[in-house]
Amino acid sequence: MATFIDRRLDGKNKSSVNRQRFIRRFKGQIKKAVTEAMNGRSITDIDSGEKVNIPTRDLSEPVFGHGPGGRREAIHPGNREFTPGDRIARPPSGGGGGPGKGQASNTGEGEDDFVFELSREEFLELFFEDLELPNLVRTQLAKVTEFKSVRAGFTSAGAPANIDIVRSLKGALARRMALAAPYTRRLRDAEMELQRLLAESPVDEVRVQALVEEIDHLRARARAVPFIDTFDLRYANRVKQPQPTTQAVMFCIMDVSGSMDRARKDLAKRFFTLLYLFLKRNYEKIEVVFIRHHTVAKEVDEQEFFYSRETGGTVVSSALQLASDIMAERYPIASWNLYIAQASDGDNWHHDSPACRDILLQRIMPYVRYYSYIEITPDRHQSLWEAYEEVRAAHSHFVMRQIDGPADIYPVFRDLFRRRAA
Repeated sequence: MATFIDRRLDGKNKSSVNRQRFIRRFKGQIKKAVTEAMNGRSITDIDSGEKVNIPTRDLSEPVFGHGPGGRREAIHPGNREFTPGDRIARPPSGGGGGPGKGQASNTGEGEDDFVFELSREEFLELFFEDLELPNLVRTQLAKVTEFKSVRAGFTSAGAPANIDIVRSLKGALARRMALAAPYTRRLRDAEMELQRLLAESPVDEVRVQALVEEIDHLRARARAVPFIDTFDLRYANRVKQPQPTTQAVMFCIMDVSGSMDRARKDLAKRFFTLLYLFLKRNYEKIEVVFIRHHTVAKEVDEQEFFYSRETGGTVVSSALQLASDIMAERYPIASWNLYIAQASDGDNWHHDSPACRDILLQRIMPYVRYYSYIEITPDRHQSLWEAYEEVRAAHSHFVMRQIDGPADIYPVFRDLFRRRAA
């Protein structure tokens, strides 16, 4: 039996396999700790790593113990306290201690919780697990960067691994037949003439000798045609064919009017920060359009969207109108999956809410894959929510949720973008 010895040096990440096994084993506790950690984070450190505490009781390993009865022999080296026949007292109960605040005692011992530090990548991987953009489909060709390798006949040059043996042998056979045809035809005539001369009497020795030499020469020339030549080699040819690709654009619409105080704006920014991290981490071909609005809507960049202090009154329809115009101008539905996420406190100019409903029903909802509306208010819903309820009744891909505080952001986010069954 052969024995293989691996003498390769361990890499600097030699414990990465054990680390991943540990994460899989304690995934439930780690995900729970990730959820709790997210609720207390600010926008600036929302995508950093995290220290996870796992209770000691959850780290216990299964062990085999001997049942009562039977006869066993054991050797305990270094035993200076007991001799055969001594009776060992049962350990006192209640001696163990764990983390927490209890009364001080001069007895007992225990272990602290196990602390495990997640890297940024591991934290985000667990955080965004089982999330996806709903109703995402493959669109038509547009800015194609994905290709599929398909068969495209044969070529006379290529890599040795792509040689088509059958095609090459067929070509070699045809070449041999074509090159040897003049010799084989003359060889057949010479052999027939030789047989005729040998059948005559008397035999013309000079003519027979000349035919024999000619036959040997023709056979040598026919055998000189190579069995296979580099000219005969044929390689399977493959070309890259453009394939439909998945492209998506997410419109982030945030209300920055005067009714959105600092606390509510912070909740909205935390929600959009989660959304932005999720999109950029999980999707390559994704574009994000940021729109801020008060009485006037404006398309802004990421920096201005999260940190601008501009404010004013509230006209939500201006943002919806701007999003509709951008969709029609830059993102045709044949090539893009359109998504919209809107966050507001629901406070809107009373006469503007019906206009928002009409814009959604006529110009937005027939074209988008998914629309999520987040209302950030602990109070009762206002006119905008009532107008949006009519949209929700008409379109199943229009979803509304309410956020009261920081603890609601992550559950609402996971509910909006959870992975649906196919």
